[in-house]
Amino acid sequence: MLHLAVDVESAALRMTTSLTVLLPQAGDAADWGAPEPGPDGPPVLYLLHGLSDDASAWTRFTSIERYAAAAGLAVVMPEVGRSMYADAPGGAAYFSYVADELPQLVAGAFRVSTRRADTFVAGLSMGGYGALKLALRRPERYAAAAALSAVADVRAVESGDRFTPAQLEALFGPTRSGVGGVDDVQHTLRTAAQAGADLPALYLSCGEQDGLIDGNREFERLAGELGVPVMVDHHPGEHTWDYWDAGIQRVLAWLPR
Repeated sequence: MLHLAVDVESAALRMTTSLTVLLPQAGDAADWGAPEPGPDGPPVLYLLHGLSDDASAWTRFTSIERYAAAAGLAVVMPEVGRSMYADAPGGAAYFSYVADELPQLVAGAFRVSTRRADTFVAGLSMGGYGALKLALRRPERYAAAAALSAVADVRAVESGDRFTPAQLEALFGPTRSGVGGVDDVQHTLRTAAQAGADLPALYLSCGEQDGLIDGNREFERLAGELGVPVMVDHHPGEHTWDYWDAGIQRVLAWLPR
């Protein structure tokens, strides 16, 4: 695999930001038994980091490079800070960057497939929330979305101690709440399902001892009520890299290739 640290100039963010990119290279398929890239280039997984992480975290704390080589996947890992993948009234437009600008930047710079059938998104914790948000608000772009230990109920952001009131206001506006709007993945799920959207395949996995498990189960319950299929794959575990390293291997095996 090619392992690239990339700096890009983002119009949405109005600044330079970083990516980590993994690309299959000649010989990978023979070495790993991976599928050969199609004529449009290899499939691509947008892999999103959590609240305390950055664009390097997945490669530092898991073996994603080895797993991607065996799967014949390109992997794009953007950096979004503590943005909750939101277009923040008091901050930068990180949702617009990841959802709309980043795929254009990637397609212009790298030979990867841009077909929906070859495009996937996944993430952990805040990144799992981001993966759900992208899948539900841009369903035409992704064949599948996987959320590991996701913030599947935005109320957990308000009730936790990870943001100050001023930071919540910067993220979500004067109400300091994403509930009932575009940053509420359960509200967005209901809206998309009721509109008859062609949603990607959805996958949820959360450690059974993780404090976020209740929000995941509420998302599952709502999806069942709305008739939206979700692959539920919870296992014993906590909010740890051990869980996510095992989890991303299960995700790659599940992706509809």
